[in-house]
Amino acid sequence: MNKNEFLSAIAFKTGFTKKDSEKFLDAFMETVIDTLKNGDRIQLIGFGTFETKARAQRACRDPRNGGQMIIPATVVPSFKVGKLFKDAIVEALVKNKKN
Repeated sequence: MNKNEFLSAIAFKTGFTKKDSEKFLDAFMETVIDTLKNGDRIQLIGFGTFETKARAQRACRDPRNGGQMIIPATVVPSFKVGKLFKDAIVEALVKNKKN
């Protein structure tokens, strides 16, 4: 599903216009990004948690020459799936496999 299809689905389920759905989605994404930039997290009970995680510096193999290279420490965005979300997906997939 691409963004346009996603916006159509939101508009259908909410009764909003597609333009209003796009405003909502853009505001949601901007809020998530701004919150994570500030080092905070967003916890949506049942859906999941948006947060940042620190990755330590580590060594790995350079695929070009086989030597060792160092990957510097960094901070990455992360999403941890909530229980209700996970259970709904697993249940749907298991049900589909039985059919």
